Amino acid sequence: SNMGLAKFRGTGVALITPFRNKAIDYAALETIIEHVIQGGVDYIVSLGTTGEAITLSSKECREVFDFTIKVVNGRKPLVAGLFGSNFTEALVEKIRNYNLEGFDAIMSSSPAYSKPPQEGIFQHYMQIAGISPVPIIIYNVPGRTGSNVKPETILRLAESSTKFAGVKEASGDLNQAMKILKDRPEHFAVISGDDALTVPMMACGGDGAISVIANMYPAHFSSMVRSALEGDFPTAARLNAELLDIHQWLYIENNPVGVKAGMEILGLCSKEVRVPLVPLSEGNFQNLKREMERVPELVLV
Repeated sequence: SNMGLAKFRGTGVALITPFRNKAIDYAALETIIEHVIQGGVDYIVSLGTTGEAITLSSKECREVFDFTIKVVNGRKPLVAGLFGSNFTEALVEKIRNYNLEGFDAIMSSSPAYSKPPQEGIFQHYMQIAGISPVPIIIYNVPGRTGSNVKPETILRLAESSTKFAGVKEASGDLNQAMKILKDRPEHFAVISGDDALTVPMMACGGDGAISVIANMYPAHFSSMVRSALEGDFPTAARLNAELLDIHQWLYIENNPVGVKAGMEILGLCSKEVRVPLVPLSEGNFQNLKREMERVPELVLV
């Protein structure tokens, strides 16, 4: 299979954007980038959902991108999360005029709020493919957009243009993932958008994940994914089980509220988020901390 697929196999991490006193904490961001690279992730996604792009100004987004490109310094492939996709023409203009130098792909969620039909979603992505200078990862996250990109539409896009490098499938529906996997073209990666469903998806041929928890446990999560890619599912299942009870606390007050609390517990940055998000409540913070204390040290035999 071609290079496009190889580039987005394994563990992608959807980097958080740490804050301190409402400003972006660049010192902490650098620490986190080094933490995930040392932990063995395969590629980095800047300003995905977990990166809180929607609570950053466009100037801040550009600064985070530039800083991340500089710190990563070519050590790992980099994906730019590009949101604000509700009006296709506006997103097309944005991408046409955006400097994507230093990025290996863009990731863009399907249009939110308007609940377009499948044909509208297809046309939206085909317009992006027409102008994007880099490959595109389709991001299906119905829990946030209000509409599901059906397997038929994903496959139609994958067949229509090799500009589509893959899909981040975050519907939470394994049946849907399996339908895409069954008929996908060879160049097209199928990437889990749900940390807890990564191993079962990979058992059916999935290529890995773009992960939230890999901010906290990059070595654990990427070892799990690597084991699954190598067909060592007993090891993958064990590593999955070791992190399993943490996931619920990362999403109980929504992402990235939980993972930022986890990062504070690990001493990597503050749990601070921006309104309308608020930091994890004390009770859930303690629940998360309790589950984190149960995670064994990573030992790969």
